[in-house]
Amino acid sequence: MLAKDLKRKEDIETPRGKLGVLIPGIGGAVATTFMAGVEAVRRGLAEPIGSLTQMGTIRLGKRDEYRTPRIKDFVPLASPDDLVFAGWDIYEANGYEAALFAKVLRREHLEPIRDFLETVQPMKAVFDRRFVKNLDGNHVKSGSSLRDLTEAVKEDIAQFKQAHGIDRCVMIWCGSTEVYLKPEEPHQSLDAFLKAVQNNDPRISPSMIYALAALESGIPYINGAPNLTVDIPAMVTLAKEKKVPIAGKDFKTGQTLMKTILAPGLKARMLGLEGWYSTNILGNRDGLVLDDKDSFKTKEESKLSVLEYILQPQLYPSLYKNYYHKVTINYYPPRGDNKEGWDCIDIFGWMGYPMQIKVDFQCRDSILAAPLCLDLVLFADLAQRIGMYGIQEWLSFYFKSPMHREGLYPEHDLFIQLMKLKNTLRYFMGEEQITHFGLDYYMNDLS
Repeated sequence: MLAKDLKRKEDIETPRGKLGVLIPGIGGAVATTFMAGVEAVRRGLAEPIGSLTQMGTIRLGKRDEYRTPRIKDFVPLASPDDLVFAGWDIYEANGYEAALFAKVLRREHLEPIRDFLETVQPMKAVFDRRFVKNLDGNHVKSGSSLRDLTEAVKEDIAQFKQAHGIDRCVMIWCGSTEVYLKPEEPHQSLDAFLKAVQNNDPRISPSMIYALAALESGIPYINGAPNLTVDIPAMVTLAKEKKVPIAGKDFKTGQTLMKTILAPGLKARMLGLEGWYSTNILGNRDGLVLDDKDSFKTKEESKLSVLEYILQPQLYPSLYKNYYHKVTINYYPPRGDNKEGWDCIDIFGWMGYPMQIKVDFQCRDSILAAPLCLDLVLFADLAQRIGMYGIQEWLSFYFKSPMHREGLYPEHDLFIQLMKLKNTLRYFMGEEQITHFGLDYYMNDLS
């Protein structure tokens, strides 16, 4: 895909009709908070706080004629009014019942939109307990092969589109973290992957079945968990063949968000790092899943990768070569969705004198993730209409472990990520880019 082949400004299709939002894990805390928030915004009961697409601005023009329109007024994005939700879950609870169970939103915020949430009825899920050991629901599809399950998901999508008059769709994974997988032979090529699906290979996870169904249906796929799903050569090849955008992985919300804000500051001031200890307490369903060591391993890999890429110890060995980095997550049911992340950061400055930074981020996991879901759905739909396909590196801003093309390093610095995202939008709308970091940051994504 070359930049010259993509649509620009007047050629970008105006979003028309309904945009289907397909959510594996639709009964979870993130998904129900996302849907409830969108409906509250549509009814004028809330503001879309945390959403870059809805509240963010973008600087345009030369120094003497700056303009700062809202992003939603600058780029032809779908409106939240256009979204229609559907999805799959291993539990039968409707959207209202699931939101009550999640205990993220208070009842007084759910009651005014209860009629909407009760219409969200999950479809039977693709589920294999080998991949999520601490959950066990009975609202599950049956099939003689993984290919049968893939076709069943594709049929669900087709029926949803027909029943609701859906013009186009985006699939976003809001399900649980699966056990840790390394890329193996079935993941290395599309032929090997499709053969593995046909042969019920145990290295093909449920999230991969959803992604396969989405891509074969021409639907963009967003990976909100650290699962090895589309971050494999087979899926990248399929996305390119079907000309479909893919993005991921693992929503960047609490503690890792803080790291991508603080670490660039340490590096900018050339302050050294001796150690960074991070621990979390979390009591929602995500915390329960991560109480299994194999699922935690998947999350740990995602969270540990951030500092190395931001600090670049190979360039600054005296500052960052030997720092110690530790991450733990502890399941603590009384805390529910109100996650608490503690960071003890040991740094050193002039003449090697030690200093410390202490961070106690008492956040709400799903409250931080919900606006990311909205932005990613709208941006993935935009990418599809522009003609972008394959890995969407310009959406790295939203992820702990951003997908990137082979041979390139992932970008983790939150501020560079934001520049890349906005420069991509500027390019498509025919506006002058902000070149603090150079045009290469844009062209690397599209060439």
